[in-house]
Amino acid sequence: MNPFSSGTRLRDMIRSIRACKTAAEERAVVRKECAAIRAAINENDQDYRHRNLAKLMFIHMLGYPTHFGQMECLKSIASAGFPEKRIGYLGLMLLLDERQEVLMLVTNSLKQDLNHTNQYIVGLALCALGNICSAEMARDLAPEVERLLQFRDPNIRKKAALCSIRIIKKVPDLAENFINPAAALLKEKHHGVLITGIQLVTDLCKVSTEALEFFRKPKCLDGLVKTLRDVVNSPYAPEYDIAGITDPFLHIRLLKLLRVLGQGDADASDCMNDILAQVATKTESNKNAGNAILYECVETIMSIEDNGGLRVLAINILGRFLSNRDNNIRYVALNMLMKAITVDAQAVQRHRATILECVKDLDASIRKRALELVCLLVNESNVKPLTKELIDYLEISDQEFKGDLTAKICSMVEKFSPDKIWYIDQMLKVLSEAGNFVKDEVWHALIVVISNASDLHGYTVRALYRAVQTSIEQESLVRVAIWCIGEYGDMLVNNGGVLNIEDPITVTESDAVDVVEIAIKHHSSDITTKAMAMVALLKLSSRFPSCSERIRDIIVQNKGSLVLELQQRSIEFNSIVEKHQNIRSTLVERMPVLDEATFSGRRAGSLPATVSTSSGTSLNLPNGVAKPAAAPLVDLLDLSSDDAPVPSSSGNDFLQDLLGVDISPASVQPGTSQAPKAGTDVLLDLLSIGSPPVQNNSTPSDILSSSQDNKSSVAKLDGLSPTPSGGAASMIDLLDGFVPNSPKPEDNGPAYPSIVAFESSSLRLTFNFSKPPGNPQTTLIQATFTNLSPNVYTDFVFQAAVPKFLQLHLDPASGNTLPASGNGSITQTLRVTNSQHGKKPLVMRTRIAYKLNNRDVLEEGQINNFPRDL
Repeated sequence: MNPFSSGTRLRDMIRSIRACKTAAEERAVVRKECAAIRAAINENDQDYRHRNLAKLMFIHMLGYPTHFGQMECLKSIASAGFPEKRIGYLGLMLLLDERQEVLMLVTNSLKQDLNHTNQYIVGLALCALGNICSAEMARDLAPEVERLLQFRDPNIRKKAALCSIRIIKKVPDLAENFINPAAALLKEKHHGVLITGIQLVTDLCKVSTEALEFFRKPKCLDGLVKTLRDVVNSPYAPEYDIAGITDPFLHIRLLKLLRVLGQGDADASDCMNDILAQVATKTESNKNAGNAILYECVETIMSIEDNGGLRVLAINILGRFLSNRDNNIRYVALNMLMKAITVDAQAVQRHRATILECVKDLDASIRKRALELVCLLVNESNVKPLTKELIDYLEISDQEFKGDLTAKICSMVEKFSPDKIWYIDQMLKVLSEAGNFVKDEVWHALIVVISNASDLHGYTVRALYRAVQTSIEQESLVRVAIWCIGEYGDMLVNNGGVLNIEDPITVTESDAVDVVEIAIKHHSSDITTKAMAMVALLKLSSRFPSCSERIRDIIVQNKGSLVLELQQRSIEFNSIVEKHQNIRSTLVERMPVLDEATFSGRRAGSLPATVSTSSGTSLNLPNGVAKPAAAPLVDLLDLSSDDAPVPSSSGNDFLQDLLGVDISPASVQPGTSQAPKAGTDVLLDLLSIGSPPVQNNSTPSDILSSSQDNKSSVAKLDGLSPTPSGGAASMIDLLDGFVPNSPKPEDNGPAYPSIVAFESSSLRLTFNFSKPPGNPQTTLIQATFTNLSPNVYTDFVFQAAVPKFLQLHLDPASGNTLPASGNGSITQTLRVTNSQHGKKPLVMRTRIAYKLNNRDVLEEGQINNFPRDL
């Protein structure tokens, strides 16, 4: 007998561990106890085996390894006495799990104990099996558990039912063996057995369609309804009563089972309508137990097949929950209403006022959930009152909640605004109250809407002027205001486009310049705001000639700025004001109307990238949307890599060009001369923010200082986009006259050499080129596919994708079977139109799919070796 194990009791070990002041002391005590337990195990100490197991379980709960004591559990289980078995099964459930291989050794002991004459030992075995049963053990012991479902003692039947749940989850194929025994448990009078029986039936219905159909039969369903009715109407029973409600746990289990049975079955739903209405009306909601039953009842009503009256009753219950003082009840009510709105939106709308009050709740989680629900409630008929309520609350809301609140308000206004003037008014209110919390795309969208509302330009610029006087701290508001003042400052001063709903206002030219000057000098303005303000000043210098000198002085103040962008703009704009009076008015004309639909689609990431396939169809795949792995076009659209040409920003980035923010210069293709870019992008360099200076031999000052006497015409400012390319079009230097363009290619150009576009060990793709007469932008490509392997390729498909400045059309292929070893080929004609002909070469991504011995094969690549004069 080991002296350590016999002399140290469990309580002494716990006391020693708790007395340790450091982790090192605790580890020392545990090591000492583990060494003593190992010694006792080696000596096969049976007298103190139960004590050693108890110690091991405590050590295991502390997180120390106890694998060396697993076999002791099995030895205790194999003992004849109940105390030894009890400690053995407890150790088995704590120290082992279903993944342990040693668990296979206990199967036989479990089988013997399940057939034991002592019901308490049977209960121990069922408890252990229900906790650590593996699939193999489930198959071996399922007959014994099924038999115990009819045992005389209710406690054994209850444990057998719980064990059966574990078995059917591990091995769903065994579910059919438990259908009839489970149906018998539904007639039990003992509530403990009845609850476990209902849970067993619920899980059976989830894993087996056969069980689901069986319990949907009227005989079984009527029995469940009767049981629930008896429980609802039962008199006071002290052993089951909780807060005046008889066995709420049984209520909830029955409701969950009815939900499973009624979902997707109209007949079953009809059978339970009456009892659900009775539960919903008779259950008291002043106690937590009653609220739990009502919540489950509502969820059941919303899940079963349609019954309009019941659903209205359920939503009204949720409305009462929203008035409850308990935060948890209100939160679950909001969650359930979000699900219910898809079923009966009109019934939810009746509780709109209560939901709006929840938006103002002190609890952050309730506020956020209520705000999401309000957004789901918004439609064209109620957008105005809901928006007014939210904007009013925006003034007093917490700082940490303003971000979510402004995002939701902007989304509602943009989606459901009845007219542009209301949209502009609401957005100005949001920008005035929480402009610093508004995302960039929101005020970008506002500028696009303002640009399109030509009859509201005067009204908008005056409203912005008023707003910015009191809300100069709101960055987004200031940006929109200075943009509008720069564009429509003359309408602000002259009171152009006055509406009947406006109050008269008198603004001088100097007042308008004051606003922009304040924006530049304000301590909270960032680089983007200051840069936009400088662009606005340049425009105002043309619109307000009397303030031109003052504007020049403000611009010059940034010549020494440490920010390179501001310094460069200051120098360049000063040069325009001083030396280029003859072109300034044309240069700073109002921006053209921006395409609202294009911006909205681009903002949503839904501008399509069209991918042609050999079947003649086109797939419109939105940018930024993840495609399923099975789609063969996933990588074809990845044209934004470093080695792919970048489309011109003039057509796509018009808003950034308009605002002068974050414009990236167009990529220069390898081998292309840099010199023409100086003439083309001077204006972009002058009026955009974020573009690096032109890298050539002349500086911006040199360009601006060049003579203008021989200028025969001036290019009109058109969305800050370069002149469209064409064979006869001349490159226009906006400030220094005309730069000769590259010579126009002849219609009947030279023959183009063939290229090997793609080649692998098994496949070769060859391109032959030609051009239709009189259309140099279009290239006809004859693609020839050759099989280099000894195997035949079937289901052959060729796919291609190109950047947006190219248009691609594929004719049907000559076949879909590619003979082996080059004994034949497949041909296909491609037509490519290059809108940037002469500026950007062709580039293409390809994907070739075929079957080899009924196995799918994909080959892909990028083609960059097109002849440059295509």
